[in-house]
Amino acid sequence: MTDDAKGADRVSAPFRVGPTRREAYIRKRRRKAILVAALSTVLIAAVLVVAIPRSPGWDRVRTSFFDGELFRESFPELLGYLWVDVKLFLWCAPCIVVWGLVIAMCRNTRNPVLFPLRVFGAVYTDVFRGVPIILTIYLVGFGIPGLGLAGEFDLWVVHGRWNSPYIWGSVALILAYSAYVAEVFRSGIESIHESQRAAARSLGLSQTRTMRHVVLPQAGRRVIPPLMNDFLSLQKDVALISILGPIEVFRRAQSIKDLTANYTPIVAAAVIFLMLTIPLTRLVDWYVNRTRRRTGGTVTA
Repeated sequence: MTDDAKGADRVSAPFRVGPTRREAYIRKRRRKAILVAALSTVLIAAVLVVAIPRSPGWDRVRTSFFDGELFRESFPELLGYLWVDVKLFLWCAPCIVVWGLVIAMCRNTRNPVLFPLRVFGAVYTDVFRGVPIILTIYLVGFGIPGLGLAGEFDLWVVHGRWNSPYIWGSVALILAYSAYVAEVFRSGIESIHESQRAAARSLGLSQTRTMRHVVLPQAGRRVIPPLMNDFLSLQKDVALISILGPIEVFRRAQSIKDLTANYTPIVAAAVIFLMLTIPLTRLVDWYVNRTRRRTGGTVTA
């Protein structure tokens, strides 16, 4: 190729129509990956469809877990109890965020005078992350009402007495999940480079104002994806409060199961929770991918 032809090619390159070789290669790899994933999914689904009905106990399992008539009867009733789970979640979530942030601030304090707060934060996270959530609900939900607290409370979630399982079940979830959320906040705070603090100090900001105006805004944006995942787990674990007596979706499904000697209501309850959590899961995935695109990271499927 002559020098004039090379120059013409360079001039016309910015005005080239169509994908580049790299873009075409990436599209080809993506189409191939989608095809392989679709074929493997269809193959596995076909194997399951053929193999499961051939199992010796399939008829018994189908009758006990997949009774269509009982599913249609119990599903609307269980759906009516979902609002109890949603209200408990909406009450616990903001309390967990606030208390978890407080614990994270205690663990990240650098003032020697506040060292006891740092020890408190470390002990708190060790204890409540080490004890299973269901045991925390048992200990708080049955232990504190055993003190014989008197009086009534009037909250948006529920109205009743101070020994109500609704309030102490919520407190147990708040105590347990705050430990996990505190670690999420702490990791976000520690991910902020020390130069940010140094720059703030050079501008005359105190440690408190540096944390408030420089560190926390940046850390908050970084921890939103893991926080959303924790709240997805919280939405499911709200059902654990039923062991204290409150009637919600899972508790009512157990009652119908005991009356009918059939596990189909439990399956209906699982479907209800899936209807709630799958859209939230997709929302989390969308936000994580959006964040990665903005920061130049790898986008997941």
